[in-house]
Amino acid sequence: MSKQLPRVPSKERSQVVFGATLRSFREARALTQEALAEKADLHTNYVSSVERGERNLSLHNIVRLAYGLEMDVSALLRPLDKR
Repeated sequence: MSKQLPRVPSKERSQVVFGATLRSFREARALTQEALAEKADLHTNYVSSVERGERNLSLHNIVRLAYGLEMDVSALLRPLDKR
């Protein structure tokens, strides 16, 4: 009997989950989208669209957001882990 692999979430679902995770970490740190954008050297509109799940981010921008939040990159991605 072959072991069934977990189903990979759709691109859209991944973006929505990542955006919600980003928003919750940002709000927990009492940062506005503007403040996070400045710390991450990104545009406010970009951060807003990420939080709405509208952007397919590059690895570099995920790292920038994590550094802006002063947290591990892996924490932002953990909700997308297959476990």
